[in-house]
Amino acid sequence: MINSRLLAMAGMALSQLFLCTLAVAQPEVSRVDSVSISVSDLQRSVEFYRDVLGFREVAEREQSGNDMEHMFGVFGMRVRVERMQLGEEFIELTQFLAPRGRPMPADTRANDGWFQHVAIIVSDIEKGYSRLRSFKVEQASTGPQRLPDWNPNAGGIKAYYFRDPDGNFLELLEFPPGKGNQKWARRDGTLFLGIDHTAIVVADTEASLHYYRDLLGMKVVGRSENYGTEQEHLNNVFGARLRITTLHAAAGPGVELLEYLAPRSGRAYPADTLPNDHWYWQTNLRTADLGALAGAALDAHVSSYAGGVTRLSDASPGYQAGLVLRDPDGHACLLAEESSASREGRDRSH
Repeated sequence: MINSRLLAMAGMALSQLFLCTLAVAQPEVSRVDSVSISVSDLQRSVEFYRDVLGFREVAEREQSGNDMEHMFGVFGMRVRVERMQLGEEFIELTQFLAPRGRPMPADTRANDGWFQHVAIIVSDIEKGYSRLRSFKVEQASTGPQRLPDWNPNAGGIKAYYFRDPDGNFLELLEFPPGKGNQKWARRDGTLFLGIDHTAIVVADTEASLHYYRDLLGMKVVGRSENYGTEQEHLNNVFGARLRITTLHAAAGPGVELLEYLAPRSGRAYPADTLPNDHWYWQTNLRTADLGALAGAALDAHVSSYAGGVTRLSDASPGYQAGLVLRDPDGHACLLAEESSASREGRDRSH
């Protein structure tokens, strides 16, 4: 007769093995590839990011056709895209040649729901600020702010908001010793070092975590609650009090969730936004199992610009298939399966 205790132990072992198998098999985002920024004049923007901020041009492409229209939900679209690199990170500047979208609202504020920026790390924020002033770059903060020491997770960080030629928000960020990725401690005379994260305004942190952490598999790596005069002058929002949560995939810059606990006066992300509208940004995510992850997203009723995964006839964007999702607040994420040529090119660039 088989011992009942042994049977129970065997059952528990099988259950644990099954759960481990599920955990291993769970599809997830493997990296944040880049952030797409909408621009109205590609050449002007390339010159700004290159000559003012130290980005270098990597590749330019022009895209159109039925597959792109179906993936992005914009009929008759033709876009020019410039991929640019700073340090180890990338942005993609995107100009819609047709059809033209709506301009960025002139009164956009840092607590509006469509707010998104990339945080550019500098070795010396005062030098970075002086450089921006010399180019007459539009300010969004009153000046660089040093976050107070009473805040254990943010104390000593120096930050400053400004705008590109289209009014897109950007941030300069300097980490003190012991904070941030170790690579940002580099001091070899280089001023602009790379991109630490992209930040988005969210209405409910828990709802966003369900999307980015529970569904896409990103990991929470930091939390903070920021307020006080320094935060108000950084965001240029009186009474600003933010719950900040940072997530990372296995590689690439982070995604930072900014929930304004106060004031709650920010406007919602427009529900009728299309990718050719100039407030549209897109976080470009890569996964090794697009079918499974896209299926899980659609099964969870995540909003998208298309009914399913679109296969591309041209892999020049760096991926062969993709699905553009909208997070709980409307921010766009391109979930894509990268091409082998893209992986080889990335390996060569490093």
